[in-house]
Amino acid sequence: MIYFDNSATTKIADSVLETYKKVSETYFGNPSSLHHLGDLSTQLLQQSRLQIANTLGVKAEEIYFTSGGTEGDNWVIKGTAIEKARFGKHIITTSVEHPAVYESMKQLEMLGWEVTYLPVNQEGVIAVEDLKNAIREDTVLVSIIAVNNEVGSLQPLEEICALLKNYPNIHFHVDAVQALGLIDLPLGGNSRIDFAVFSGHKFKAPRGIGFIYAKEGRQLAPLLTGGGQEKNKRSGTENLPAIAAMSRAVRLVFEEVDQKKSHLRNLQKKLRAYLETKEKVTIFSPKDHAPHILCFGIDGVRGEVTVHALEEKDIYISTTSACSSRALDVDSSTLHAMGVPKNVAETANRVSFSAENTEEEVEKFMEKFDEILHQFEVINS
Repeated sequence: MIYFDNSATTKIADSVLETYKKVSETYFGNPSSLHHLGDLSTQLLQQSRLQIANTLGVKAEEIYFTSGGTEGDNWVIKGTAIEKARFGKHIITTSVEHPAVYESMKQLEMLGWEVTYLPVNQEGVIAVEDLKNAIREDTVLVSIIAVNNEVGSLQPLEEICALLKNYPNIHFHVDAVQALGLIDLPLGGNSRIDFAVFSGHKFKAPRGIGFIYAKEGRQLAPLLTGGGQEKNKRSGTENLPAIAAMSRAVRLVFEEVDQKKSHLRNLQKKLRAYLETKEKVTIFSPKDHAPHILCFGIDGVRGEVTVHALEEKDIYISTTSACSSRALDVDSSTLHAMGVPKNVAETANRVSFSAENTEEEVEKFMEKFDEILHQFEVINS
């Protein structure tokens, strides 16, 4: 089996799974309980939070646990809207956001908020000048995806941060779900990023767990109220086994991180060079983008057809975003924003690597891809 769908989800790492099992068996007390078992669970919860914070170079008080990227994006966007409504009701985002961000914006629009969607160029990147021109007196939030989940385009975060230092009252939210350990993401200290959202299953942790970074001093209204967990910001009994496992996974991400990024880049370059030789293949990912994603399509062949043709050869990729790929009537919003015609966007496929993928797997992919290209040519002849 060759698994090239790591932007959709990753296989949990062996040591992470072992941590999950051990904590499930040993630390089963509720952290809110007053007895000894509750104390043990509380200590592990605090230790896990501190380990993540130390790995990212931020404070433990700036880490809040969630169920994943969707909850994190919803919480930051709507929590900021609630908290800042008295100061203004204008938000700026991009036209290439994940549905968790886009749909949150649409909900706020129905409640009377005004949202500006910044356009992108043919590489899926915004112009910082457009962002500057969109800022108003009533702007309270800027929400920008770090790494696009469909084509891997990178937004100019450094330039955006420099601009927003002139607007200290505007909160800056970054969807970093596809970014951990894959690009430089300045957090803490003097960084202008106020909120960053992460999802465990994107970096070999269990599903259903994630966290947000919330810069000290930035207020965020809770969406989930009740028992007062997470400093009264996110109620609900903590999923301690998943939290501890995610803490382990975060540490693993940054072990030999530069070598991992170099390896991913080499895999991507190898596959891209091969695809560029194919007359009937269109590559949608820009050349200067995230190291683990490559989006392309076969002319005249719908993306899901290519997915299933490769699946028959025990190779697993996706169309674009796994969150919407089963909705066949939904086009890629990213490719549309990049100016790709609808009939061309329908051909899109996404290969996404992990550090465990090998050059031999890429070579096997190329061999099998040649076979399906020939099959499609025979069918269409």
